[in-house]
Amino acid sequence: MNQTRVFLIFAWLMVATLLWMEWGKEKAAPAAPAVPAQTSVSPGSTVPAATTPSAATSGSVPSAPTVAPMPAATAQAAVAPRVTVKTDVLRLVLDGGSVLEADLLHYPQSRTPGSGPVRLFSEDPQHFYTAESGWVSNAAKAPDHHAFRPENGAGDVVLPDGADSVSVPFVWQGPDGVTIRRTYTFKRASYEITVQDQVVNAGAGTWQGTVYRQLLRTPPQIKSGMTNPESFSFNGATWWDKDGKYQRRKFDEDYVEDGRVDQQVKGGWIAILQHHFFSAWIPSTDDTTVISLDNPNNGARALIREMGPGVNVGPGQQATTTARLWVGPKLVDKIQAINAPGIDRVVDYSQFAILALLGQGLFWVLNFLHGFIGNWGWSIIGLVILVKLVLYPLSAAQYKSFAKMRKFQPRIQQLKERYGDDKQKFQVAMMELYKKEKINPMGGCLPILVQMPVFLALYWVLVETVELRQAPWFAWIQDLTARDPYFILPILNMLVMWLTQKMTPAPGMDPMQQKMMQFMPLVFGVMMAFFPSGLVLYWVTNGALGLLQQWWMTKRHGEPATPKTSVAK
Repeated sequence: MNQTRVFLIFAWLMVATLLWMEWGKEKAAPAAPAVPAQTSVSPGSTVPAATTPSAATSGSVPSAPTVAPMPAATAQAAVAPRVTVKTDVLRLVLDGGSVLEADLLHYPQSRTPGSGPVRLFSEDPQHFYTAESGWVSNAAKAPDHHAFRPENGAGDVVLPDGADSVSVPFVWQGPDGVTIRRTYTFKRASYEITVQDQVVNAGAGTWQGTVYRQLLRTPPQIKSGMTNPESFSFNGATWWDKDGKYQRRKFDEDYVEDGRVDQQVKGGWIAILQHHFFSAWIPSTDDTTVISLDNPNNGARALIREMGPGVNVGPGQQATTTARLWVGPKLVDKIQAINAPGIDRVVDYSQFAILALLGQGLFWVLNFLHGFIGNWGWSIIGLVILVKLVLYPLSAAQYKSFAKMRKFQPRIQQLKERYGDDKQKFQVAMMELYKKEKINPMGGCLPILVQMPVFLALYWVLVETVELRQAPWFAWIQDLTARDPYFILPILNMLVMWLTQKMTPAPGMDPMQQKMMQFMPLVFGVMMAFFPSGLVLYWVTNGALGLLQQWWMTKRHGEPATPKTSVAK
């Protein structure tokens, strides 16, 4: 098993194995053990700051609210007054405690003319998805996410022309003189919503409460398989944990199998991810919250929640807590501007940190090229050229090794004929020839192994990058994140692989190995037939440039071939 060709087979199979592993239902890391909750407060600006409850005075953190069961299809449930808010990028329906609908106005569902915008949040039971926030208390009346009402009456709100932002106020009035005013602030050209709760205590006693924020969703029914790009991307809940690590849990029957993730985090955030889009609650960086997962409604829905901060508000005092709600696409530049620890990981290039970091670097280069070229397809080709230039020393060594082996292939064939079925003697003789002629049979493997992470990282870049969504290249390729509709690029890839195979030496390869190699172009051609066309474009371009480089190195270092008669006995 020391022939270079065998190692090439191994390298290609590793690529296939890693891709299938990523497609599979990966298991998240076990949850950290539960820790006691702590609370914090954001003081009001016009009155003395409310005191922060300590572990000794605050008691236990109130229990999380129970998620109401899904109503029957014919049930007519009473609902709070709705407010419709429209900005230049969003259309939302909210009732104060929940964002019930969210349309992304700049992202049509398909390229079909007249296609409606992507709806991220929805009340449809089959696609139920919402962001909720309320309060709980062990000792006093507190509003859950159903209790808020519009402060100035229900109605539609539109971001005025020329205005940078618009605010929508809601209010809850408690029986003991406690009022909580909630204000949603929407900014122009932004998918980030500021949600501020101001607790004002006009009563005679101290009011204590803890805010909760949660994302609740009916897990989407995504058709699996290579024909559906949505199934390539991660769908599930993610969060930033107490150890400063990115964690994720895939939507499946084991969503809470490893525990409900009851852990205390300072400055953490929670999110639900899908192909190209996500939602997230992002508290203030100084806030301490407790993050948990659950499967309410008998497992029909998936929930991720953060509890906290908690406040003690004395008579005549007030306290304020603020968080941000993201509802929109995975736009890298805007996500980085959120300025929350690890939030850039929601552009989920991989659960493996090294691939994620490599993916971020590749996207930066790709985005930089797009700034000059203006077309994502040609930018991918430009990225290929840059990657080939960076890896040129390694690939030159690889092709030089191939060329030298091709030069001595007639002599290796003669050795094979001489020793017949005695494979041990044949291997010894071939290794002596390699040693004498200073040929490294492993010389062609390292460059391939180095390029594999680049290929995998770019795969996730093209899957995740919403900037490429429905982006055309030219002619028949009108969506670089979808498969090639006519399979032209996969066929070209098969042809490039076949020609490369013909130019690659196969010293000492037995008939079974030869048959395996003959099927490799077909196997990868079928696999890539359903890959995003942008990825296949990258691989075809990379392979074609590699083939040209290999042809040149073979011509330069591999001719003339050493005749068989030169083998010494």
